[in-house]
Amino acid sequence: MIYEHKETNDILKWFEQINQIPRCSGNEEAIRHWLINWAQENHFEVKNDKIGNLLIEVPASSDYENAPIVIIQGHLDMVCEKTPDSNHDFTQDAIKLVKEGEWLTADKTSLGADNGIAIALAMTLALDRTISHPPLELLFTVDEETGLIGAGALEAGFFKGRTLINIDSEDEGCFMIGCAGGINTHLSVPLKWADVPNDYQLMKINAGGMKGGHSGIDINAQRANAIKILIQILHQTQVELRLANLSGGTAHNAIPRDSEALVFVPMNKIQIVKTLVQTVEKTLKAEYQNTDPNLFIKVNEVNGFNQAVTSEDTQKLIDVLMVLPHGVAANSQDIEGLVETSNNLALISIDEGQLKVLTSQRSSIDSKIDALSHRIEAVARLVGGKAYSDTRYPAWQPNMDSSLLAKSLDAYKRWFAKTPTVRAIHAGLECGIIGDKVPGMDMISIGPTIKDPHSPDEKIHIGSIGMIWDFMVALLKALK
Repeated sequence: MIYEHKETNDILKWFEQINQIPRCSGNEEAIRHWLINWAQENHFEVKNDKIGNLLIEVPASSDYENAPIVIIQGHLDMVCEKTPDSNHDFTQDAIKLVKEGEWLTADKTSLGADNGIAIALAMTLALDRTISHPPLELLFTVDEETGLIGAGALEAGFFKGRTLINIDSEDEGCFMIGCAGGINTHLSVPLKWADVPNDYQLMKINAGGMKGGHSGIDINAQRANAIKILIQILHQTQVELRLANLSGGTAHNAIPRDSEALVFVPMNKIQIVKTLVQTVEKTLKAEYQNTDPNLFIKVNEVNGFNQAVTSEDTQKLIDVLMVLPHGVAANSQDIEGLVETSNNLALISIDEGQLKVLTSQRSSIDSKIDALSHRIEAVARLVGGKAYSDTRYPAWQPNMDSSLLAKSLDAYKRWFAKTPTVRAIHAGLECGIIGDKVPGMDMISIGPTIKDPHSPDEKIHIGSIGMIWDFMVALLKALK
């Protein structure tokens, strides 16, 4: 049953306006200027830093002027994912909202509730003169989805508050007080190229229809990785192949849903390959029937290209991608049900004559991130390639003695007459970086219920938005 709430409509009206503005990572200028204009129209102090992070200051309500400043924090960018048949242009098209019962989703694209709903909630809080709250700093960062870039660039003095409510978690009724750290690893492997004999035919093999999802939150759901599926098919052909092109994945923090290979096949082995693809597809559809029911593999004869990777290097490429890990590496020994360490085989391409690979590792233990990253780097070196790791961000270690957590638990129990869960998350949150920059920062992460973020299946539970609103109002009143 939907939790009825009159402010939900106000929040969703702002969210709909936010979704009119393209805001993929790295393209936040328009949403930033829109928020600056909104702040100035409502006489709020506003500033931004060199990288584009935005801070809007909201005065305290009556009798809360001397209360400690509270930071309401989210990010401006979104992960831009769409289905293969979508013509959506993320550089200029608005996200089209679709209501499905108790849920709000989008038309063949990611919804952007991660993290547009945080912006909408913060705006609604700032404009509501009926609620009691301390001075607020609305802190909106850039490039969160590409590696927490904006948070990492925050400079001392940009904000004053030492109590922070991050609205970037995705399970109402759950307080996040810790998160994984992470690092990205880039691999490049040189490939030898040569002309293709006349008795070879170019074929396109597509692996798609997979569910994908968030590479942290969904990594333990055992969903298919389209890159791994494609490479499994190429490996099983047992035919002397010549790769002409290879692509798969969309972002470091999204489990790949689609991948494609252009590969030359000996003409007398074409039917063997087609038959094998049909057999493997049947097997995989049964294997992933619960997690990826729409999985498909297609193979077609095409034209184009007169050069390809040599047979030897094609096999080397396939072997590299077969060996590279993907998925859960270890579960937490301290918190039941929490993934401790994982990696996402995120992106592959053939570019400038080389195989290019991006993997993304996460862990709540720094040494485990290093060990897994070094293992992946070693794979590239074994085949004469190069590897380096970057975009590192720290884990956020839980603090069960947090004053903000205690007040949050009390406010939630008083309002809803039930106890929320408290846990850490196997995903990167900006709290980790902000807490690392400002020791002693008291933080909590919350949010309405969002399913399948970082994918075209992303949806937000409408009723949970009102619940988050009521909790926020109750909590801010208690922070005097």
